[in-house]
Amino acid sequence: MELEIVEVGPSSRPLRYVPRPQQWRPPPPPPPPPPPPPPPPPGVMSGSSSAGAGEGGGAAVAPQFDSEKIPQTLVSEIRPFLRVANQVEHESARVAYLCRFHAFEKAHLMDPRSTGRGVRQFKTQLLQRLEQDENSTKSKRTQKSDAREIKLFLEKKKQANKQELLPVLAEVLKALLIGTGLESLVATEDFADKSGLFRYNILPLHPRSSQKPIMLLPEIKVAVAAVFNIRSLPSVNIKDEKTHTDIFRWLQSWFGFQKGNVANQREHLILLLANLHARLNPKSSSAPTLDDRAVEELLAKTFENYLTWCKFLGRKSNIWLPSVKQEIQQHKLLYIALYLLIWGEASNLRLMPECLCYIFHHMSYELYGVLSGAVSLITGEKVRPAYGGDDESFLNNVVKPIYTVIFQEAQKNKNGASDHSTWRNYDDINEFFWSADCFKLGWPMRLNNDFFFTSSATKNSQILSGSRLSRVPHGSENCASCVPLVSGVTSQQTEQQNLQVPHESSSTENNLSSEATEQRQQVYQTTSRTSQQRWLGKTNFVEVRSFWHLFRSFDRMWTLLVLGLQVLIIMAWHGLESPIQLLDPIIFQDVLSIFITNAVLRVIQVILDIAFSWRTKRTMRSDQILRFTIKLSLAVAWAIVLPIFYASSQNYKACSAKRYRTFLGMFCLSKYMVVVALYLASNVIGMALFFVPAVTSYIETSTWRICNVLSWWCQPQLYVGRGMQEGQVPLLKYTAFWVVLLSSKFLFSYYFEIKPLVGPTKAIMKINVKKYEWHEFFPQVKSNAGAILAVWVPIILVYFMDTQIWYSVFCTIFGGMCGIIHHLGEIRTMGMVRSRFCTLPEAFNMSLVPHSMPKQKKGLLPSFLEKKIFKKLDKDERHDPTKFALVWNQIINSFRSEDLISNREMDLMTMPMSLEHSSGSIRWPLFLLAKKFSEAVDMATNFNGKNSAKLFCKIKKDSYMFCAINDFYELTKSIFRFLIIGEPEKRVIAAIFAEIKKSIQNSSLLVDFKMDHLPLLLNKFDQLAELLFINKQELRYEVTILLQDIVDILVQDMIVDAQSILDVINSSERLISDDDGTFTYYEPELFASVSSIANIRFPFPDSGPLKEQVKRLYLLLNTKDKVVEIPSNLEARRRISFFATSLFMDMPAAPKVRSMLSFSIITPYFMEEVKFSEDELHSNQDEASVLSYMQKIYPDEWKNFLERLGPKVTNDEIRYWASFRGQTLSRTVRGMMYYRKALRLQAFLDRTNDQELYKGPIATEQGQKKRNIHQSLSSELDALADMKFSYVISCQKFGEQKIKGDPLAQDIIDLMTRYPALRVAYIEEKEVIVNNSPHKVYSSVLIKAENNFDQEIYRIKLPGPPIIGEGKPENQNHAIIFTRGEALQTIDMNQDNYLEEAYKMRNVLQEFLRHPRDQAPTILGLREHIFTGSVSSLASFMSYQETSFVTIGQRFLADPLRVRFHYGHPDIFDRIFHLTRGGVSKASKTINLSEDVFAGYNSILRRGHITYNEYIQVGKGRDVGLNQISKFEAKVANGNSEQTISRDIYRLGRRFDFFRMLSCYFTTVGFYFNSLISIVGVYVFLYGQLYLVLSGLQRALLHEAQTQNIKSLETALASQSFLQLGLLTGLPMVMELGLEKGFRAAISDFILMQLQLASVFFTFSLGTKAHYYGRTILHGGAKYRPTGRKFLEILSGFAWQKIVDDWADWNRWMRNQGGIGVPPEKSWESWWNAENAHLRHSVLSSRILEVLLSLRFFIYQYGLVYHLKISQDNKNFLVYLLSWVVIIAIIGFVKLVNCASRRLSSNHQLIFRLIKLLIFLSVVTSLILLSCLCQLSIMDLIICCLAFIPTGWGILLIIQVLRPKIEYYAIWEPIQVIAHAYDYGMGSVLFFPIAVLAWMPLMSAMQTRVLFNRAFSQQLQIQHFIFGKTKRR
Repeated sequence: MELEIVEVGPSSRPLRYVPRPQQWRPPPPPPPPPPPPPPPPPGVMSGSSSAGAGEGGGAAVAPQFDSEKIPQTLVSEIRPFLRVANQVEHESARVAYLCRFHAFEKAHLMDPRSTGRGVRQFKTQLLQRLEQDENSTKSKRTQKSDAREIKLFLEKKKQANKQELLPVLAEVLKALLIGTGLESLVATEDFADKSGLFRYNILPLHPRSSQKPIMLLPEIKVAVAAVFNIRSLPSVNIKDEKTHTDIFRWLQSWFGFQKGNVANQREHLILLLANLHARLNPKSSSAPTLDDRAVEELLAKTFENYLTWCKFLGRKSNIWLPSVKQEIQQHKLLYIALYLLIWGEASNLRLMPECLCYIFHHMSYELYGVLSGAVSLITGEKVRPAYGGDDESFLNNVVKPIYTVIFQEAQKNKNGASDHSTWRNYDDINEFFWSADCFKLGWPMRLNNDFFFTSSATKNSQILSGSRLSRVPHGSENCASCVPLVSGVTSQQTEQQNLQVPHESSSTENNLSSEATEQRQQVYQTTSRTSQQRWLGKTNFVEVRSFWHLFRSFDRMWTLLVLGLQVLIIMAWHGLESPIQLLDPIIFQDVLSIFITNAVLRVIQVILDIAFSWRTKRTMRSDQILRFTIKLSLAVAWAIVLPIFYASSQNYKACSAKRYRTFLGMFCLSKYMVVVALYLASNVIGMALFFVPAVTSYIETSTWRICNVLSWWCQPQLYVGRGMQEGQVPLLKYTAFWVVLLSSKFLFSYYFEIKPLVGPTKAIMKINVKKYEWHEFFPQVKSNAGAILAVWVPIILVYFMDTQIWYSVFCTIFGGMCGIIHHLGEIRTMGMVRSRFCTLPEAFNMSLVPHSMPKQKKGLLPSFLEKKIFKKLDKDERHDPTKFALVWNQIINSFRSEDLISNREMDLMTMPMSLEHSSGSIRWPLFLLAKKFSEAVDMATNFNGKNSAKLFCKIKKDSYMFCAINDFYELTKSIFRFLIIGEPEKRVIAAIFAEIKKSIQNSSLLVDFKMDHLPLLLNKFDQLAELLFINKQELRYEVTILLQDIVDILVQDMIVDAQSILDVINSSERLISDDDGTFTYYEPELFASVSSIANIRFPFPDSGPLKEQVKRLYLLLNTKDKVVEIPSNLEARRRISFFATSLFMDMPAAPKVRSMLSFSIITPYFMEEVKFSEDELHSNQDEASVLSYMQKIYPDEWKNFLERLGPKVTNDEIRYWASFRGQTLSRTVRGMMYYRKALRLQAFLDRTNDQELYKGPIATEQGQKKRNIHQSLSSELDALADMKFSYVISCQKFGEQKIKGDPLAQDIIDLMTRYPALRVAYIEEKEVIVNNSPHKVYSSVLIKAENNFDQEIYRIKLPGPPIIGEGKPENQNHAIIFTRGEALQTIDMNQDNYLEEAYKMRNVLQEFLRHPRDQAPTILGLREHIFTGSVSSLASFMSYQETSFVTIGQRFLADPLRVRFHYGHPDIFDRIFHLTRGGVSKASKTINLSEDVFAGYNSILRRGHITYNEYIQVGKGRDVGLNQISKFEAKVANGNSEQTISRDIYRLGRRFDFFRMLSCYFTTVGFYFNSLISIVGVYVFLYGQLYLVLSGLQRALLHEAQTQNIKSLETALASQSFLQLGLLTGLPMVMELGLEKGFRAAISDFILMQLQLASVFFTFSLGTKAHYYGRTILHGGAKYRPTGRKFLEILSGFAWQKIVDDWADWNRWMRNQGGIGVPPEKSWESWWNAENAHLRHSVLSSRILEVLLSLRFFIYQYGLVYHLKISQDNKNFLVYLLSWVVIIAIIGFVKLVNCASRRLSSNHQLIFRLIKLLIFLSVVTSLILLSCLCQLSIMDLIICCLAFIPTGWGILLIIQVLRPKIEYYAIWEPIQVIAHAYDYGMGSVLFFPIAVLAWMPLMSAMQTRVLFNRAFSQQLQIQHFIFGKTKRR
């Protein structure tokens, strides 16, 4: 063969096969290729080597060509051919060769010049392989030509139904036939893969797959039929698959959507419709078609937001339905499909829901024009959509221009360095579409509109100043997905297209004509005035860095606190003892002054609103400007009027005799009171509406003019934040809570904070201090104002923050009560589980089993009684334990598969499936019965008397004891029935059992039997059970002897009247002879065997029910250990206890699987650990590997693991075992896939009767295969599970990892192979060749595992890189289009799940349907269990802290406070609600750092509801190292700072009612602000005390107090006790521990925590929160901080050698030079620069405040220099100035030494040393002179150090603020040297005590005990492990 270049048509291929007699020669590539690389080693090849050998058979086997390492530019087109080649090589080497040759041909066609990265090397390697295989494969060809060879192979694969191979083989065959005229040999259907129907995710929609089990489900059938119904639709030219067209492909042909998007959304809609149809009840009686109710429900959910948007903007909806009833459903589906296609391809636009509404509004209008056959008035032709065209028309013309705006605005963020006001985030761009001005964009969109203008004063190298869009790279003008992008409107698109439609209705005609007119006016406007464009700026809100945001957002709360403080001070000043005294006219008049304060606060609030909104003036509407103007005018007017009238009212009393005759005087009213009444009149309506939330909600959402005016005055007209009011009952609940709390707070503040200070304040004001101990700047200030401030300011700060403490107290009380009501902690221990195990089946049937009775609507009271008290259920359903037993056994099996229990424990905990004895009693697990049987034997043996009935009564009191006896009796009877086969023996045993039965019936057991020998009999049975369990032939004799012993003991010793049994025994003795009659002998003894006669059947079969019965009997008799210790694993105990408790909690009734809501899980993944590698597990860290450490931490689980696998243990299994105990993706996936396992079992239980349950799923399936081989039970269960559940991991970097050969990529593929239902979505960044140059194209790709490879399912091109904001939310956003179902659970990659919890998922999902639609929750919060707190103290502290928040905290937030939001972890979203409202998180850079909580804010603002459910839990890992914890706290504090200045918090604070606003504040940003106040309060108190001491005020005041005996003054000046109040914030944690563990255990844990210095940890945590919160608000710098949640290697801290090594490492870190490219972990200089980088981008006001705060350090120097002996009591200011001379001299010396070191230390060492000597001598001389002449003392030097060290630190802080201005001057170097010295000194101070403690061996042991107390309590040998590492050093 030879390659020949031919020209065959416009789409010809450059290469084709032409028969030639010459040897095959490859075409030379255009540029000369480099030398071919050597063949890759077999280790890197995928698959096994299977290339054919040569003719001689001795040729070496060629390894498979690596199909996975392919250049980015070729991977999607080339990989399928190389994979198929590897797959078929062992069958046909020639076909494999042809596939590879075709791959080479395609690669050459795609990149003929090999310009792509790695393409040249790939071609060379592939070409080398082709040359190697050409001759060897040709000789193996069985047909005359390659075409026939591959044609025959293709037919063979068709017959074998290898559908995945057909498209590739068919394409190769077609390539062989091009130009030969034989192209018709290739059937069209072989290219099914091109349609997107063959490669499927869940639904195989290709006609060949119609018999797949999931396609046979009736609900799927009707949904598919509805989607594929295109009858009555206008015809459209679809190039391929004409016979399989559906509404999605029809829409694609009109609007230009991508094929991958079409395929994805087709399956999406079919599954939604199928699930909705299956849930309908009652079922429609019509033909098997899709129910209209399902379509209507989906339509209402999908377009709820769109219709609200239209109503808000005053526009009519463009969803028009036909008058023909048969077409209504089809048109509804078209509109839904259109929206889903828009959403599925919108990329980052999905985060802007109203932008999608705008796009849909216009496209649905065009869709209606197409459906109605509208005709253009200009051309006379039928109209077409403005952006119709090829498959990427929608992406290029609609998505890309808007995406470009987002991208360019995001670039101006400069990675968080820019101020928020300089760029538009997602919210700003989305809120542009909240105004009718958005329609000025037109359709087609006018790209010269200001909306698309992105330049501003900010200079950005990536943005072209003065232009609308960025400059396009050369050669990428026509590239659909290259970025940066430019989109223009073509002449055809700008041509006006008028629609003329049939006159169906006047409204329709008017709407169409008005839209057409608007389009005409907008499109024909000139586009040449680019110079007049302007940047729109922010929309509605500006995120300004200021603490004033707290007052602006929560002004009502601050007003209450300020006015309350004013009232309390007035009351305390007047000495009120009773509230009645407030009626005193003078006091009352003073109290009324609070309204003046209120007016001033109102002015501040309006000014802040105007100031913070000023930068939105370009997008601000005129009515908003008018509103601000009026509000400011009124506020200023009231602030002037009220003081005037108040001042005038002070001149005379309101009830004086002079005014008695006036009208006001009659009622003792002054003019000021009247004015106050008028002032308050505006609040009367608000107070009235507060108690009628329904009316308020109606006013806010109504379109009436009067309602709009009222809403406009109260709040700005925004699309969100309207109608958020709760119902009447929740309103009263949280109102009552806050009334009680605030009452307690104000009473406490009055009696313990304010009133005690009034007396001392008055005393201080009277004392006249004339002499100060320093230079007093204001000696003439009266009343000792400084001292008063020092006393009052800390108390005022406490007053403002102690509401947080009161909230913690009340949250503890009421949250604990709620937990008790919800049955939390009812079953805390295994002892409680055992005592209530008999009630679990009934509770299980009540909660987790679908009820057979139809649900009837009942009144409120009957429903409550049925749900809470009587729980009505059919008696058989309630007591039948069959289903519980099956589920319980599955749970125990999952424990065993997780290695939490051993085989023996599994046997003891398993419930027999043959549940009932002949007596009807239930057979419980053996761990309940084991000790009970021996107790019963002892009871019977030692029972006094012959009253058998009394003994029976005593035994029956313990149901487990009675069950154990019954179990023994029935098991023995059943085993003997099988074991004994001799007829005499059978009669003897039957007689014994008959005697026992008769005695029991006659209640004469103690009379008929002697119980003294019962222990001996039990011992014999024990031995017999052991022998039967061993079951070996050589034990047959021992079994016979034991059976004889048992009969002898019964007959001879126990049965009183055994004559009847002896007669049976004796009657069996007779002579028998052998076969030939030679010998005769007596028949053998009982159970013995002679010759061919066998009287017992032993050994037993190795499997079967009898084997299980023997095992049960053996365990029943041989379990001697404590049953309390079963299971021994603490995690297994905890999970069983919680599962048992949850069965008694209030949860919705479980529906059948077919009727439950469908749901998906999405997990964002970046670069975290998938599973531990072998290197990680066996790498030695401090002489100890991770695996060996895990074996020490989890010794029981490691032992169980070895027992489970035995000799089958592999390295891969060990990796998984270790990974399942770390915070890895493997652990998360395993846990989440339990949902699918649970669904399969639940579906099996739903459709199987109780008799089939005994056979199990497999047996049932085998029985049904006879009826229908195509619909086996297992396949049907899989189909139902697939329809209801899907799991998508968003592996952002998977494509990049795979190309680089990163092991993480293979680990992810292994996960998909292990769990076939798992799907992975990733972002592909691929290079494409455009005009002979590579450009990047981004795509969202969904893959699954197939044949151990990743198989692409869907590919959707993106307009550019999707990660342009916060990474995690945009990672979720790109993958959310591949999720399915009506609910979506967001799971982080460090979470876990459990099988027993997965069974409750369908109950949880019913919460969405449990409430009326307007009150249905949109987010379901779930409980979390923190699984990382089991070893070290730090981990337990973090675990306790997190547990209290995710349990008692969130429980109380959800009900009664109604302010629970989304916190990111296991919450379940109403998926349709959120996909139409911006997704499950927000993604704007920096401002949405805590992206998850904004989803909760968004949901509430859009009238959603969030609940919390505690009957289900999900595992969660937390940070366990101090460094990790500090990073986590910093990240959360950063996020809360950004929330503080965000629009979401502002709108919640302003739109919530007053008490709900309080709840919101104190549970979100208020907690962090109050933490900051706590820290600031400590500093204020300390500095206040320092001021009093250094100034001499304290001495003077105390002297006066002692002189006048003023005790209150001494108390006020003493140390304050308010600092201890912060400990009360830990009360919720103690309460939650008490509920779940018992209060004794809780108190014990709390005491232990204090001994482990938990208070130090929480103080550190508090300080970290406060520091980063305050710093971020002032200066910014918020960023994501990766904590690295790998398994923590715990090291011993107090080890001497470790301290020495750490000291050396630290010194090296301090010395290393920093700079560009040096990470902070390598150098102190880099770390120092990074820590202060936030100051570089700070605004001027924040820098000024930072400088002012830094001045506090100068007070030490100012105060102490006047106390020096050298100052000689001189109080002149010159003394302070002279001290600065010393500081300047020190800096000068440092600068001198630094310069000398830099210039002289290398070449002039002697001069450098001389300079240092001179400096030293000059310093010493100066000190001597000062000592001699000025009386400088040693104490003075010490005091100077104490004074100058803080001053130096203050200087460093100020210099950091000023660094951008001075860092290039000479002063900067000595400052950096001083900073280095400060940090070195601080590090040395910290190292010294640690070194001392490490030197003491006792301290190391104590530290180990304290840190790992829980490990010691579990008897883990961790001490030897840790010490062993130290000794091996």
